[in-house]
Amino acid sequence: MTDKRIIIEQGLEARIATLLEPVIEQLGYRLVRIRVSALNGTTLQIMAERPDGTMSVEDCEAVSRGISPVLDVEDPLDRAYHLEISSPGIDRPLVRIGDFQAWAGQLIKLETNRLVANRKRFRGRILSVSDEGFTLDRDGATEGEERVVEIPFDSLAEARLILTDDLIAASLKADKAARKARGLPLEDDDFDGAGAPTAH
Repeated sequence: MTDKRIIIEQGLEARIATLLEPVIEQLGYRLVRIRVSALNGTTLQIMAERPDGTMSVEDCEAVSRGISPVLDVEDPLDRAYHLEISSPGIDRPLVRIGDFQAWAGQLIKLETNRLVANRKRFRGRILSVSDEGFTLDRDGATEGEERVVEIPFDSLAEARLILTDDLIAASLKADKAARKARGLPLEDDDFDGAGAPTAH
């Protein structure tokens, strides 16, 4: 797939991503993020989506069935864990250049791995996107601070959408367009607002 992730995991999560991303892509999905957390003992959370950005409960189950044999053989975690497959949800992480393009104009928050314009945390709207980075119109910039900032993609540690009425409307519209393109019924609404069907 051409639109590779630009925000990727470190350490154990990176090793798991290296194992699972090719399998998830073969199944016809895209890996968004992998997290290992101490929730319920240990939880391995795999966030994935279809290339059109949708993800149903059935899709989560298909990913779970597809990756389970790999996890059983490779056993990347040295302890018992819960496997959770979820969609990115409306306030999704942005991990590909295409995500920043698709959600331009929306409010986001992000953290960088180095100082950019004398800070590491930002909140604002994406104005424009290039191959190297994007322009952010900062929310709540104080006097003397730069309001419009260029954020290079290689400086990003994390970025995600902030839940707003605009974002909900845009997400519903995008979901409806994706369903229509796939010939799915529009009233079959398993898009639950939080956007997080899970399969265990």
